[in-house]
Amino acid sequence: MRKDKSVKKKPFRGDSFTGWLLSTPYLLFTVVFFVIPLIWAFWLSVMDWNLMSPDRVFVGLDNFISLLSDRKVQAAFWNSWRYLVPIVILCFLSGLIIALLVSKMPEKIKGLSAVLFFIPYLTSGVATAVFIRFIFSYNSVLNVFLRNKLDIDIAWFQNPKSAFAVMVVLVVWKMSGYYALFILSAIEGISEEINEAAALDGTTGFQRLIHITLPMIVPTLTTVIVLATGLSFGIYTEPFLLTGGGPNLATTTWQLEIYYSAFTQFRSGYSAAMAIVNAIQIFITLRVINYLMNRLNHRFGW
Repeated sequence: MRKDKSVKKKPFRGDSFTGWLLSTPYLLFTVVFFVIPLIWAFWLSVMDWNLMSPDRVFVGLDNFISLLSDRKVQAAFWNSWRYLVPIVILCFLSGLIIALLVSKMPEKIKGLSAVLFFIPYLTSGVATAVFIRFIFSYNSVLNVFLRNKLDIDIAWFQNPKSAFAVMVVLVVWKMSGYYALFILSAIEGISEEINEAAALDGTTGFQRLIHITLPMIVPTLTTVIVLATGLSFGIYTEPFLLTGGGPNLATTTWQLEIYYSAFTQFRSGYSAAMAIVNAIQIFITLRVINYLMNRLNHRFGW
């Protein structure tokens, strides 16, 4: 008997060329906006340069060593995790609540409701911060009412705890609708047959949420938590406009200190070293959260 021999098709070189050609825009974007700035940042971090003078002094690791004793850098480092915990938890809970509320609405108004919750995300951060500063100013209607009617006098931006709370609430208010769209999409993607089977088994309300809905959308929840984590490390507009990082560095962030160092003190090498340490902290934190969320995904079969 004659044995059939499978004929192996040789790869066509044109396919490889087409693939590289189609990838070129993304590769150029990566090189121009990531690789080159990264190399520049490492080079700048070992220099003492004010961005204007033609003289550049090589200082080695002095910039990184100086970070260890910098009080502002220490505050930014710890504040990143202080922002992380409440922002991730509140964004997750508020996004989940909004998504559940919208999913239960009639189809005619569901789309409109989702858009209304999404509007804060589209609002200018500068405009929002200016409005909040007016609301919490000493002579605002809110503070006058609190002082005259309830005998409560709160210096919102002079007290470290209240100033930090305002920053967190403002960020959560702005981002909750955005994350709710992710969760809403995942909830809408759950098969109706699964919900009907759960109803036949007598699983309703909170039980369905815990045992059916949440396990079915764990991958989406992972995305939301990772995005909220990245958000907590990128806060800049709110503290810059409302508190300047104060009081007593309670609301300062990496971005704020990098800006001050680079563009008010003109210590570009020091600010580059600060940015690199910030990137390392973000990378380690995201790796830990990804590890924990992957274990949770495996537990539910994802």
